[in-house]
Amino acid sequence: MTDKTRIEELIADLRDGPLAARRAATAGLGESGEAAVEPLIAAMQAEGNDVRWYAARALVQIGEPAIAPLLAAMRAVCDCDFRRYGAAALAEIGAAAVEPLVGIIENAETDLQPYAAMALTRIGEPAVGRLLRLLESPDAKTQERAVLLLWKMGETGGVPLTEALETRGRSAHNK
Repeated sequence: MTDKTRIEELIADLRDGPLAARRAATAGLGESGEAAVEPLIAAMQAEGNDVRWYAARALVQIGEPAIAPLLAAMRAVCDCDFRRYGAAALAEIGAAAVEPLVGIIENAETDLQPYAAMALTRIGEPAVGRLLRLLESPDAKTQERAVLLLWKMGETGGVPLTEALETRGRSAHNK
């Protein structure tokens, strides 16, 4: 049996299988690695939220190789539920997804900003340093988006934000 055939069978189990089969399919697809990324994304686009949830879990297991294709699909498909589950998967992938998600914020990709913001606030601490660097952007709107995201993180982002702003204030005062 080819990998492609096996992946198709596992995707079918995500759609129609009983709970145990869906869980096993999620694990199997996660173990299939990069070969399963595109079929999982296609399933997330075509199916309901139950399948999206299992497919997102498998993408999390695949990790970094899923980031760029998932973001490309999120840019191409204007389906709020798909984007929401995609953002949740990116958040669970974690630190490896920070840079491309911050890129969305920095480049003001309006359609994806809410989803990137949701993922970054869930990622938390691994995103703080990169968001703090956005405070140095010459673009005031980019700075504002970074401040809001850091603030939304609660103590995780708020404390470093406050410290950075205080340091900035002291530097400006000493000039």
